[in-house]
Amino acid sequence: MSTRPSSAIGVFDSGIGGLTVVKSIRHHLPEEHIVYFGDTARVPYGIKSTETVREYALQITDFLLSRDVKMIVIACNTVSAAAETQVRQRATPIPVIGVVEAGARVAAEHAGPHGSVGIIGTLATVASGTYESSIHAIQPGLKVRSTACPLLVPLAEEGWLDNEVAMLTLRHYLSEFDGQPLDALILGCTHYPLFKESIRTILPESVTIIDAADAVAARVDATLRASGMRHLDGPGSLECVVSDKPQRFQTLAERFLGRPVDRIDVVSVA
Repeated sequence: MSTRPSSAIGVFDSGIGGLTVVKSIRHHLPEEHIVYFGDTARVPYGIKSTETVREYALQITDFLLSRDVKMIVIACNTVSAAAETQVRQRATPIPVIGVVEAGARVAAEHAGPHGSVGIIGTLATVASGTYESSIHAIQPGLKVRSTACPLLVPLAEEGWLDNEVAMLTLRHYLSEFDGQPLDALILGCTHYPLFKESIRTILPESVTIIDAADAVAARVDATLRASGMRHLDGPGSLECVVSDKPQRFQTLAERFLGRPVDRIDVVSVA
């Protein structure tokens, strides 16, 4: 394996949602090259066993390592919760950044030692308790409450972000925090940043909304600079790779990224 500053950053997700992380990385680090893998043949991961998710994650890790990436970003809350340790071990010495730890660290910093943090996520992510564990490892005294929002992913993929259905759904889910003041709210699914502006109109202004995508981009930047691997000669590039359904992926990818996607390759990693 031979990596250098011009090597690509490998980013992966079970499907499309991780492109919100890609979008943030490209915004903050426009000179970097990115290889994104979406496991569209086997999505969703949230209904699968931990053992299966780990197997899939390691297969994708091997694929990204075969592309000589200089870093791996786990842009999937389910994988970050279930398999980050295993991915980190497989990828050594390449650094690995998980979306859960990045979001938890920013939330803990904003809330302080005795504040209150809310989490919205998928059923699998909320049930895992991984965000709570990560936050309490940083700030043991923080109050943490979470609620699952399973309808937000299909709404995001349909492009329904601020219409009446979306707003009613968001108000219903966020009502779980009524009467319980929050210092910060973690958007604990990579689809959820698409609803950030709508959520902002519902929550009090005092609540800091933690977009895990931005938190990951900040960690990527800091990690690459510390290791001398930050690429500063632009422009960067994005290569998208999927395991199935490239046409559907392209439609959603252009919606998530807000720009055309010229090429999508199909690769089997099983």
